[in-house]
Amino acid sequence: MVAVETKEKILEVARRLFHEQGFNATGVSTILREADVRSGSLYYFFDSKEDLLVEVLKLYVAMLRPVILDPAEAATEDPIERVFALMNLYRTGLGKAGCTLGCPIGNLALELGDNHPEIRKLIDLNFTNWAAGVEQWLNDAGDRLPHSVDRNALARFVLTVMEGAIMQSRAAGTLEPFDQSIAQMRAYFTQLEAQAAAEAGANRA
Repeated sequence: MVAVETKEKILEVARRLFHEQGFNATGVSTILREADVRSGSLYYFFDSKEDLLVEVLKLYVAMLRPVILDPAEAATEDPIERVFALMNLYRTGLGKAGCTLGCPIGNLALELGDNHPEIRKLIDLNFTNWAAGVEQWLNDAGDRLPHSVDRNALARFVLTVMEGAIMQSRAAGTLEPFDQSIAQMRAYFTQLEAQAAAEAGANRA
């Protein structure tokens, strides 16, 4: 039990520090100090700092449903509004952080994605699972969206808007770019719903 708690503490500290400082800027000594453990404890569970990052990314995969998707689903029963509830969760976090930090997975993708194959694969898995959750909501919307719309591609578009909006708000130090981006995404969804309604009306005529 103590061993499990020690491993979980190291993982949580590493997750926070990688988010706050980046992977390369975070030294093992800092992780040891923040977690209040000896180096032997860290290397008992993890072969290297890179191995620790792999486990952190696996933790993010496990956290996606309970920490990110479930709260958005709890916020509303409307499948399309769940997309915007999800955006609001990111907006809230961004605001609390003073438009700093950003998306931890997006940060790691920019920092490490090109040169670490296993890490790149886990980053992609995080993005893929995120998009799959949104795609399910879009599928649940049924006839409210045009049948011609590729739900998977639209979910990826939502992810792109979110990541880009966060990046721009971090650069500007204000939520305005985020709000502008989400407002345009809202307008696009409104157009899609109007198109679906018009097509349904034409089919009934």
